[in-house]
Amino acid sequence: MTEKSASVIRESAEVRFADELERLTQADKNNPKPQGWLRSPRAVRRFILGDDELNITPKFFGDDALVDRAIVTLLGKQGLMLVGEPGTAKSMLSELFAAAISGDSGLTIQGTAGTTEDHIKYSWNYALLLAEGPTQKALVSSPLYQGMVQGKIVRFEEITRCPPEIQDVLVSLMSEKQMMIPEMGDGARVNACPGFNLIGTANLRDRGVHEMSAALKRRFNFETVRPIQDPAFEIELIHTQLKRELGDLANAIVIPESVIELLVTTFQELRSGSTRDGGNIQTPDAVMSTAEAVNVAYACALEAHYLGEGVLHGGAIARQLIGVVLKDNADDIKRIRYYMDNVARERARNHEDWKAFFQASREFWR
Repeated sequence: MTEKSASVIRESAEVRFADELERLTQADKNNPKPQGWLRSPRAVRRFILGDDELNITPKFFGDDALVDRAIVTLLGKQGLMLVGEPGTAKSMLSELFAAAISGDSGLTIQGTAGTTEDHIKYSWNYALLLAEGPTQKALVSSPLYQGMVQGKIVRFEEITRCPPEIQDVLVSLMSEKQMMIPEMGDGARVNACPGFNLIGTANLRDRGVHEMSAALKRRFNFETVRPIQDPAFEIELIHTQLKRELGDLANAIVIPESVIELLVTTFQELRSGSTRDGGNIQTPDAVMSTAEAVNVAYACALEAHYLGEGVLHGGAIARQLIGVVLKDNADDIKRIRYYMDNVARERARNHEDWKAFFQASREFWR
């Protein structure tokens, strides 16, 4: 790791996994590559799902078939739309695809209520525009413009956060694969080069914010990224991700598997609305995703190292859970109280981790 990269909190996927991508490139020489792709579809799949032979770490878990379908979509003319609950790794997956296919995951448009047509197409350097007129030098290209010119994957995050009239700017761009520039005269246009495609993401909880039009939906193939259902797999995944996040600190902190099991059980039960004993509970509006569980485990581990005795325990899970659940819905606190009083309290009678969890949970009703 260079001195420069050591000072960066998070590198892009193509930088973080540069060694893996290089190994894949070397092993990929005899595989057919689509025009505009840096690597073959087989190599892209191996990069995302992992490969023991080449020491490629798996980066997306739980649905290999979804990855295969997504790759096939990106080979064709349709865009790829990843939808799902918040925290199901949609953005991470789009970044991995862009890094493996184009070597550049930075061509990204972030959808917001303030996103304008300029953010999607192009704008102008007005000083140059006044001095020289509408020339190529005065044009300020958007990530989508650059993706079309360079033949790369473009990412459009949270597309349903954009107003409908802004979303629909994409309709003709995705259909014709060209962008008209009327300010530069008749016939001025940008034609997409091979390798260009668009990956959009949208949260299912954003339905009703700005629903996509039927015309725009037809330009995409939709794939739903679902939460992990298998508790044992989620426990293993959180362990792996936690150690990766902690880095060198991982060896200085004791992380009992029983505490991670408690964390996963709590998240899965609150996410699904049913307990492992067959009871029914109300689910909070807060996001109870695997990614959020990793964040909780990471915060608890840091607390154990810097403020505790270096051992992760159930009480820390309860304290960090407050910040996850108590967002903007007052009813969520009632739902968590019910869970603590009727589920955690009973388990606390027979298990030390649940006892520490329940005792610390009293913070919820102070």
